[in-house]
Amino acid sequence: MTYESGPPRLPSRPMVRDPRTVPGRQPAETITPPAGLITPGTVSGETAQKLAELPARSGLIRRLGLPTNPDPVFDGIATRMAADAGFLYGMVNLFLDKQTFIGLCNPPQGSGHPIVGRTMDLRHGWCPEVVQRKKALPLHNVHAAPRFSSNPVVDAIGIQSYFGAPLIHADSGITLGTVCIVDPEPRLLQDARRLRDIVTAAGAEVMTVITDRTPAS
Repeated sequence: MTYESGPPRLPSRPMVRDPRTVPGRQPAETITPPAGLITPGTVSGETAQKLAELPARSGLIRRLGLPTNPDPVFDGIATRMAADAGFLYGMVNLFLDKQTFIGLCNPPQGSGHPIVGRTMDLRHGWCPEVVQRKKALPLHNVHAAPRFSSNPVVDAIGIQSYFGAPLIHADSGITLGTVCIVDPEPRLLQDARRLRDIVTAAGAEVMTVITDRTPAS
């Protein structure tokens, strides 16, 4: 797994709405990928819908005036969240063309633990699962279920516990990203509720900050 520095590029192509391409949705709610993003017939309806969410999410992030670079306010939230849970890593994560950590808590330099960068592939980690399910994901031990045990993050930084919650924009229903904490030590099942509540509360704090920053229309 490769972590990269520098801000991601927001897709510049416009959204195209076409009620014919996503069965089961009303025309006003249908969002399809820009022309050329996918070839018709090559992906499933579910995959096409996921691809369609990227330009919608990116457009909303622009309208909200959210940063795509490291932000001290979100760094602070990530740090407090990790400290409250006793975890080494904390992230406030926007889903753009990559997972983008606008808030990040790393272990101290010289601790012997890996220092992660500000971006990660959209397929890696467990935050993609949180974005898809639109609710918190508590994994006190990622190896307790085979579905979650096989992940590049496990090999790259030896993560064994993960707790994440979605960042859902109330007016649109669009999931902007996640907040999460990860650690190389598994946690007790009895502590899972407390840890889940920590990330859920941090997610609510992030959305409050976003709402307060939103430019007046």
